[in-house]
Order: sequence, then structure tokens, then C-alpha cells
Amino acid sequence: MLKKLRVTLAAIFFICITLLFLDFTGTLHAWLGWMAKIQFIPAVLALNLAVIVLLVLLTLVLGRVYCSVICPLGIFQDIVSWINGKRGKKQKNRFSYSPAKSWLRYTFLAIFIVALAAGIGSLAALLDPYASYGRIASNLFAPLWQLGNNFLAWIAERVDSYAFYSTDVWVKSLPTFIIAAVTFIIIAVLAWRGGRTYCNTVCPVGTVLGFLSRFAMFRPVINADKCRSCSLCSRGCKASCIDYKNHSIDYSRCVDCMDCIGTCRDGAISYRFAYGKRHKAGTGPDGGDGAQDGKASADGGASRRAFLASAVMAASAATIKAQEMKLDGGLAEIQDKKIPERATRIVPAGALGISHFAQHCTACQLCVSVCPSQVLRPSTSLLTLMQPEMSYERGYCRPECTKCSDVCPAGAISPVTREEKSSVQIGHAVVIRENCIVNTDGVSCGNCARHCPSGAISMVPASPHGQDDGRDNGKGRQHRHGRELRIPVVDVERCIGCGACEYLCPARPFSAIYVEGHQIHKTI
Repeated sequence: MLKKLRVTLAAIFFICITLLFLDFTGTLHAWLGWMAKIQFIPAVLALNLAVIVLLVLLTLVLGRVYCSVICPLGIFQDIVSWINGKRGKKQKNRFSYSPAKSWLRYTFLAIFIVALAAGIGSLAALLDPYASYGRIASNLFAPLWQLGNNFLAWIAERVDSYAFYSTDVWVKSLPTFIIAAVTFIIIAVLAWRGGRTYCNTVCPVGTVLGFLSRFAMFRPVINADKCRSCSLCSRGCKASCIDYKNHSIDYSRCVDCMDCIGTCRDGAISYRFAYGKRHKAGTGPDGGDGAQDGKASADGGASRRAFLASAVMAASAATIKAQEMKLDGGLAEIQDKKIPERATRIVPAGALGISHFAQHCTACQLCVSVCPSQVLRPSTSLLTLMQPEMSYERGYCRPECTKCSDVCPAGAISPVTREEKSSVQIGHAVVIRENCIVNTDGVSCGNCARHCPSGAISMVPASPHGQDDGRDNGKGRQHRHGRELRIPVVDVERCIGCGACEYLCPARPFSAIYVEGHQIHKTI
């Protein structure tokens, strides 16, 4: 019963947290966002004392149930290990007891702490289990989810339904994608071969909670009087923490998965109050094969074939969509914009500034996943690698949108209201007159001024005397029909850095106006 309860809760947490990263509409966060905020490292960085105390007490009372129920990366490892265990009796009972590698565990913990203290957020983010799974989900799982959504939208469009709408599927950052893929491979291989190897050697959260779990009030205990040393519990322990020969359990590595209780045929292991009458813990004889399902994998094969078929259909739909050229009125191909070189990167309103954001961000990509304007994408800079930053080639940061601040679990982006966001200056616009189509093509525009939500852009006469006299504009073109051409100027005290001007500027490949970030945000 305990194992079924643990598996049920773990499945709920894993599915819901995964959906947080897959839901590009951001609607699920109103109900499930608390699951991200009770993750250990985000709670520490957000100084969420209530959550930290709750998790510490939970560990001191029940052991490392956080690792087996709440942590998505821990559950992911269990899933991989379980899949391998379904391949046969030998695979199901493939583990064995191994002494704890404490020197390795505490070395990684020290590296993590030093990285946080030194402000090396990208290094700390590599070791954070929640952030690691977030990058896997947002970079590897989310594109498949979105392709499936686009396929449904393609079908719905042909039956005049608006139940689904298509979304762009693109690699927001190649380095982050590669890191996510490598992390997935490493953790999957370790879990496939050794179960909880990553949790008990690399993960800093596992090391901290492992130290606390040694003093847990309730934990699995082996009754040496009932134990026949069959070794079944040891061979089925994915944490490799049961020493059946000495009837002992290394509680610093035990994640309270309850597998050993169900495996023991003699009822020698029980989950109970650990400070009463003590028994040595044991496992069974070497000859025992353990309970074995022995089921054929026909159902699994069928599900895999169905998945592959749906993936192929979704990819076909995406290919059809990609073949539709981006045209301006069906006549000329629209050239994609290029990212300008910014002296200071841009971070969202609520981040307070570059330094605060870098110190608290775990690079979990949750804000990137829910950004409806596709403004947020992972940084490619070495010092801020994987941490989100803003750029305006695919959209601009709408003043009424606060989704990134609503979902951030680590306090890197503090909650802001719509009214507050409209007055937070995250950067300011800079005009590059040489790129403006008024100068390059001799035509009037004013697009940036018309769409500026803060009214920070004004149009002034392009000629020195404020009057278009029909003379050459310096680019070999004549102003047309004697009309006065105007160019933009920016009032930096009113500009909030939303990027509407940069995104909507028709100049290609570089906009004639772009946004420079501010080291410290201010309210205007």
C-alpha cells in the first residue's frame, strides 16, 4: 500500500510539473504553479522559508520522500530504471549494495555552493535537479508536444474549428538545447544502468536531504530475526543502499521508494518509527529470484508504434507549413531580422536588475516556455549561459503580460502587476539613423512612434531645416512629391524598453531602432 501511494503521488507530481513546461498557453500555472515553487533549490534562492522549513521537516519525519515523490528528475530516473527492469528477471534484480561515495557527493555540493556564492549561475544551474529536468522538458519534450498541437490545429482548420491554434516550433538556443540533450543522455544512461546513481553522487539536493534523512523518525527497518539473507531487497534497491549481509540500510541514500518492502517475501522489512525497538535489517538469500511479472512487451511495442506514427504525421504537417513562404503581399520574401549586439542584456520586469536576476535564476526555462510573445530565450553568453534574456525578433514584451513573473519559482522575477510593469524601465530604445528606411529608401514610416505604448518616440523632420525641399537625401534618392520626411527620436526618460519599436521596425536585417538593457531597473 505504501509503494502504491508513493507511485501514485509521484506520477501526479511528474505529470503536472511536466505539463507546466509543455503548456505554452500558461493557463495551467494558476492551478499547478505551486508545484514548481516547492522545489528545493528554487525555494532556497527565493528565500521561501515556509517551503524550506516544510521540506526539512518532511525529511526529518519521513525521510527522502522529496526525492521519490516531488523532484521531477528523481521520478524521471525511476521511470527509466523501471523500463529497464521490465525487460526480464535478470534486469529486475540487477542492483547490488555499494558503499557511499561521500567524497564525490560532498565535492559536487561544495562546487554548487561556491558557484552560487560566486554568482556563476550557469554552473549552479547544471547541478540543480529541478532546472535540469526543466531544460529537458522545455527543449526536448516541448517541441514534440507543440508539433502534435500543430498537427491537431492543421486538422481543426480544415473542419472550420478553432479548438487548436498553431505555434512556432524553433530552437531558442542551440547551446541550451545541446546541454539539455547531453543531460538527458547522461542521466538516462546512469538510471538505466544504476538506478539512483545521479541522485546519490551528483545531486546537491540529494546530498543535503541525505544528511537530514539519517535522523528521520520513520524509515524502512530490517528485522534481522525474520531476514533469511536472500538478497532480494538489495538486488532490487535502485539506490544500492541495502547491505543485506550486515542487515543495514544507508539512510543517507535511501529515497523511501518502498520497493524493498514489497520485494521481501518474509516480511522482514517494514516502514516504521525508527527510534523504538531496533532490529538489524536484512535481505534474502542469493538463490531467490524475486517476484517477477514476466510480461511480454507487446503493449509497449504497440504504444511505441502509435507514437512514431503520430510523430511522423505531426512532422509532415509542420513540413507543409514550413513550405509556405513568408511573403509580403505574396510578392516579396520577408527577410528575417538579426539580433543586434547589445552592450547590456535585457531581463524582464520584476527582475530588479541584471545582478539580482543572475544570482537567483536557476535557468529552468519555465518563463521561456510560457512567454506568449517568444521574447524570452536562453542566453548563449558563457557567464549567463542558459539563463533567460529578452530579444525582439519574434515579438515584443507586451506591457499587460506578466506571465514570466507569475511562474518564476526562484524569485529571479518577482511578481508584478500589469500597472507596475507598465512603469518599469528595463531598458531604452536607441535609434540607428543609417538603418532607417527614411534614409535608405526615401519613404516615410513612423511605425515605431505609432506603436510605442509609452509614447516615448516622436517623429522630427529628417532635413536640417525641418522642411523637405526635394533635394537628394544622401543615398542617391529624391524625396517624393515634396513631402516632409520624419525620423524618430527617443525620450529615454519615458521609454520602458518593451521592444515594440524594434520588433515592428520594417528595416532589415537590422532594425533602425533597438533596445539596450539597464543594469538596474527603475520605475518611471
